Amino acid sequence: MKLLNSIPSWLKNKYLLTGTFFVVWMFFFDPNDIKSDMGHRARLGELKKNELHLNQLITDTKKELDQLKTNAQTIEKYAREKYMMKKDNEDLFVVQAK
Repeated sequence: MKLLNSIPSWLKNKYLLTGTFFVVWMFFFDPNDIKSDMGHRARLGELKKNELHLNQLITDTKKELDQLKTNAQTIEKYAREKYMMKKDNEDLFVVQAK
């Protein structure tokens, strides 16, 4: 009985104890705690950057495809650069940078 009287009244408040327990549970033990949330937000930022990069690649590829469909010189340039094709009367020299 003496021990119960020595505890301050604000520590006996059931609402304060329940609220404190809830906050501790949400910050440290819940599957959706603060640490996980920050990790998810960082991952979301990375994925958004990847999405922007991939959308830019798609746009560039569509432009290149449009040029390949409409321009014969572009087709010839593409064949020479990507597939090392040449005309019959030409010599092809491949120079690689180190």
